[in-house]
Amino acid sequence: MRGNLVGYGFIAAVILLTVYAQLCLKWRLNQLSSLSSDGHPQLFRLLLLLLDPVILSGLAAAFLASIAWMGALKHFDFGFAYPFMSLNFPFAILFGSWLLHEAISVQRLVGVIFIMAGTIIAARG
Repeated sequence: MRGNLVGYGFIAAVILLTVYAQLCLKWRLNQLSSLSSDGHPQLFRLLLLLLDPVILSGLAAAFLASIAWMGALKHFDFGFAYPFMSLNFPFAILFGSWLLHEAISVQRLVGVIFIMAGTIIAARG
């Protein structure tokens, strides 16, 4: 049972780190959108973004998520572990609504419910 708890911990880490990474990127890109009109070439602006501490933390989180994914795969079959990655969608939408003030439509909410139900069905299968 301990091995399963460790495996689920890895899966939770993958989800949390991935959502954190995506939220960091979106938040900073929203804040730094003024860079798009500063007269510098687009490649230069992208390189500047890579030096932003929040974006760097998001990229680091994405890298750590890939390491946690390797840990999850060590504990579970791919077919069992992979459906859990779909939980990134509901968490990203919910945190995006809360932190980035993005609207959640009824259609999106219904979609999230279907994603969660599908994850439960796939994990039990």
